[in-house]
Amino acid sequence: MAQLSDDCFAFGGPMMSVDDAVGLITTRVNAIADLETVALTDADGRVLARDVAAPLPLPPFTNSAVDGYAVRNADLPVGAEQAFPLDGRIPAGGLAQAPIKPGHTARIFTGAPTPPGAETVFMQEDVRVDEAGRIVLPPGLKPGANVRPAGEDIPQGHVALRAGQRLRPQHVALAAAFGLTRLDVVRRIRVAVFSTGDELASPGEPRAPSQLFDSNRFMLMAMLRRLGCEVSDLGILRDERTSLANGLKQVAGHHDLILTTGGVSTGEEDHVKAAVESIGSLVLWRMAIKPGRPVAMGIIGGTPLIGLPGNPVASFVTFVHVVRPTVLALAGGLPEPLTPIPLRAAFTYKKKAGRREYVRVSLRRAQDGRLEAIKFPREGAGLLSSLVETDGLVELGESITGIEPGQDVGFLSYADLL
Repeated sequence: MAQLSDDCFAFGGPMMSVDDAVGLITTRVNAIADLETVALTDADGRVLARDVAAPLPLPPFTNSAVDGYAVRNADLPVGAEQAFPLDGRIPAGGLAQAPIKPGHTARIFTGAPTPPGAETVFMQEDVRVDEAGRIVLPPGLKPGANVRPAGEDIPQGHVALRAGQRLRPQHVALAAAFGLTRLDVVRRIRVAVFSTGDELASPGEPRAPSQLFDSNRFMLMAMLRRLGCEVSDLGILRDERTSLANGLKQVAGHHDLILTTGGVSTGEEDHVKAAVESIGSLVLWRMAIKPGRPVAMGIIGGTPLIGLPGNPVASFVTFVHVVRPTVLALAGGLPEPLTPIPLRAAFTYKKKAGRREYVRVSLRRAQDGRLEAIKFPREGAGLLSSLVETDGLVELGESITGIEPGQDVGFLSYADLL
């Protein structure tokens, strides 16, 4: 388990900026050291534990990039077309049995190895066959055209995959191209997830008239699994300090991270802060972010705890900016900064300076062809429909105080947040 000292997150003072919060997490969290080997088919989404150097060049042999005809560079036509006797046929997967003869051409197909001596390939669409059955090649083709040299993509020995990369399908494809069947990865981060609050009931259980079905817990567990975590669903903790403290203490030694939602503000019925302080240490972050702000992080028996707000949109946004980098840091993963894509705003919005805000938007194509962001028509961090009926978030930095239609803004697609 990741073991941290009780004061490694100590912080006081005004609201912490998003960047400072992420920096504090990524520099103070200790990566777990446990590794495992998984089949290539199970490697997607996992964090690579060791560098992978290319065991062979890619491509492993010089081959044709097109269906066509191979010739020596010394025989390339200059100034006028030239007819060549046909000397052999090399399909993909076949072998060139002998070097190409001077003044001859060989029929070759995409991916087939070029015969010794052949350095250029003419596309079949650019040639013709004369009455004698010879292949007539046009002038002007550059030497080396339509040929993929061995190692052109990746030379042998080059570090092609680096430790800390969160593997995606393209990384798995590259490992397969090297002939690998297994990869060393960091074991899955073990996360315990609680919701807090007497106002919540779990789906499938009886709901009192004054209760809501718990949605945050299921959203957060789904987001964690997309990050490759092993998730323990520990249900709902009631609004009572001792019960909260006992529940958190029981799971601390068996998980790498504890994640709660709700009860982290400063109201009379928000008991997470007091519960954690009774069994560990906690600094309540007043993060300069909207929706969000009340986010807690602390240590219980060496295990980090993150407490997210109870409103679902605030929970979603703060998960992306706090939990996501924490999970990557625990896994020893390389940073994956979120890069907003510029597009045009089609809404008016006012905000306070000094905090970062995220506006839920849908995309539409304007008459001039540009993408525009349309703000969700209603406000409120409790509106799940605002996450379901939009395409992503517009990020408004700390220095921005307002947006008018036509201004460029930064857009984060939901698809890119995990």
